[in-house]
Amino acid sequence: MEKHFKTKSITENDSWSLNFLYKNPIGRFILKGLIQPPLTKVAGAYLNSSLSKAMINPFIQKNELQMDEYEPMVYRSFNHFFMREIKPEARVLSQEKTVLSAPCDGKVTVYPISADQTFKIKRSEYALSELLDSTSLAQEWQGGCAVIFRLTPDDYHHYYYIDEGTILAQQEIAGVFHTVQPIAVHNEPVFSSNAREVTIIETNHFGKIAQIEVGALMVGKIKNLKKSGGCQRFEKKGWFEFGGSTVILLFQENQVTIDPDIWSNTENNLETIVKFGQIVGKKAGGQA
Repeated sequence: MEKHFKTKSITENDSWSLNFLYKNPIGRFILKGLIQPPLTKVAGAYLNSSLSKAMINPFIQKNELQMDEYEPMVYRSFNHFFMREIKPEARVLSQEKTVLSAPCDGKVTVYPISADQTFKIKRSEYALSELLDSTSLAQEWQGGCAVIFRLTPDDYHHYYYIDEGTILAQQEIAGVFHTVQPIAVHNEPVFSSNAREVTIIETNHFGKIAQIEVGALMVGKIKNLKKSGGCQRFEKKGWFEFGGSTVILLFQENQVTIDPDIWSNTENNLETIVKFGQIVGKKAGGQA
């Protein structure tokens, strides 16, 4: 497997505004209004307008984006820029089908799923029955693992299928729009309360998986390209509009071996920085 991962410390030393919103009683009262869909729709309308183009260059500079990785084009709005397409040669895709490649850019952590179908991130415990909106489905991932890819504004915001397979079901679950910054994830059940889409896939090499896209603060839309049929490894599944966002992969017991460095980093309060296509694990019992 690939080694020498870059890491990022998982810290709650966020901006003053996020600390106020998530740790101050008055801030938490204000937060209830900010995370509701109507405000997100208003912000989305602005980000889709030509007026928002003025945000593009400052955003590129602030996040030190490598624009030579992306297809050149004229952007109609900030959201159009945010959904920019990457050049195929900018990501390395392994042709070995038994390795698990990252479905997107992101900061990765991994957590075991307990016998009672929960996994815990700091002070927030996540019940799969709530995350998946299904008690019966939750039981299928008991003893498995949850691999979480947290996308930040500097990441490429398209995501892909990890393997060949068949889409068994897809569900859109309404919710609010918390940020996915650590300060929120550690203090609120963000992934179970935010708007999200759940896709259940029977894969050829990793068993039955759940791939979950979670919207976040200021994300107006999760765009999946199809709801049924077959899927191919590295086929584009969809993309996020502006804002932080998250992709979660749920694996059943004894189906996948996640790179031990990622487990170790998570235990040591570190996120592992990966790019779409980078190897993060392998089929259980396989070689990579």
